[in-house]
Amino acid sequence: MIPRRSPSPRPPSPTPDLLGPDLRVLFCGINPGRASAAARAHFANPRNDFWRLLHAAGFTPRLLEPAEQFHLLQHGIGVTNAATRTTPGSGDLRKSDFAGAAERLLDLATRLTPAWIGFVGKEAYRGAFGERAQLGVQERRLASTRLFVLPSTSPANAAVPWDERLRWFEELARLSLL
Repeated sequence: MIPRRSPSPRPPSPTPDLLGPDLRVLFCGINPGRASAAARAHFANPRNDFWRLLHAAGFTPRLLEPAEQFHLLQHGIGVTNAATRTTPGSGDLRKSDFAGAAERLLDLATRLTPAWIGFVGKEAYRGAFGERAQLGVQERRLASTRLFVLPSTSPANAAVPWDERLRWFEELARLSLL
């Protein structure tokens, strides 16, 4: 368990957090890419599969566009990022970009009580906690919130086939309904 401290101030993000109480899943991306920063919307790169996977796995009744991101709250879904700095790719992030991420996520879990935090990519989890994770359910919890690591939906993760990514999204969707 991470010791409870006040979250470190984060630089403002070009993509606003989508937060609300009692979320089914709070998705945590790595950081905003250039397309997301320009659109001020999460996962806005048209080649990013996040929105298609959400719909295909049953999180949303229809395919939403990034500009419709605030509709996610109606479905018990929120979105944040482990780091706020915009980069061309996640490989351009520094360890310092994740400073305070674990404490901030603990604060969100404690205040908002999402059932799950779904990390969109192993690097989002590693950035927050400084340790590698396998895909799926994690032993670590933040307050009462369970943690789940999904494959990255980035076009840079094209080596992981659609069916495999969908399988992990479907598993989180199933668990979030229990």
